Amino acid sequence: MPSHDIALITDSTCDIPQHLLDRYDIIMIPLLIIWGEETLRDHVDLQPQAFYQRLTEDAVHPKTAHPNPPRFVRAYQEAKENGAEEIVMITISSEMSGTFDAAQQAAKQVDIPVHCLDARGPTMSLGWQVLAAARAREAGGDVQAMLAAAEKVRQKLVQLVCLDTLEYLHKGGRIGGATRFIGTLLHVKPIIYIDHETGRVEAATQVRTRKRSLETMYQRFFEQLDTSSPLHIAVLHGDAPEEAQHMAGRIQRDYAPGELLINITGPVLGVHTGPGAIALCGYAEK
Repeated sequence: MPSHDIALITDSTCDIPQHLLDRYDIIMIPLLIIWGEETLRDHVDLQPQAFYQRLTEDAVHPKTAHPNPPRFVRAYQEAKENGAEEIVMITISSEMSGTFDAAQQAAKQVDIPVHCLDARGPTMSLGWQVLAAARAREAGGDVQAMLAAAEKVRQKLVQLVCLDTLEYLHKGGRIGGATRFIGTLLHVKPIIYIDHETGRVEAATQVRTRKRSLETMYQRFFEQLDTSSPLHIAVLHGDAPEEAQHMAGRIQRDYAPGELLINITGPVLGVHTGPGAIALCGYAEK
């Protein structure tokens, strides 16, 4: 049974490590991967490592889909049945997915208050906001305190992604402002960022080598943070654990953040970012 009167729900693109989902009693609704004739639930029917292996071997390129409103209705009703009196629902950017719209539609169909928040970003951009809301709830905060905590984090977030190729972002149609890279699709290592005001993918820069792209991302990321304040940093990777561990070790040595997480990017986002992508996402407390 949940230990909270306010249920906290997010979607499976959050990339929050499982131990934190469990610790903070966060409910996660899976998005969908459409692979040929198969419909697979993100993190349920298809785990990240198996996904990346298949992505490199299968000639069929998968697509993604958001859960329909009835799926959210079921989740809301289950939360109510388990004792919740209100629900906070935080989703991936509405510019990247129809998840937020479906969640809002479902909120009108249930007899429990549901407060939907658009995170204006994917992966740990969403995840850090969800964790902020969870920690506000744990501290005794009400719905408004949870939403305010998430919004405060969003305003400080920085997320940069080093792609091994732009191919998957292009195929998935989530390329946003990174379209200017298309002319050099096969010849560069692009770096993109998330605009947390618009919720869109934008182009940061492009370099010629993998080593240089990782270094450029690292430098640009920390230039945008107040490193004199406690840092919350996540290193995400598209099945590139050694590079992610190496970067996390460097971050620990250089900045000693208050919170440092490493996780593999899930299948729904991996469809668009592809194998080998490395992302940094985080914020300074001030």
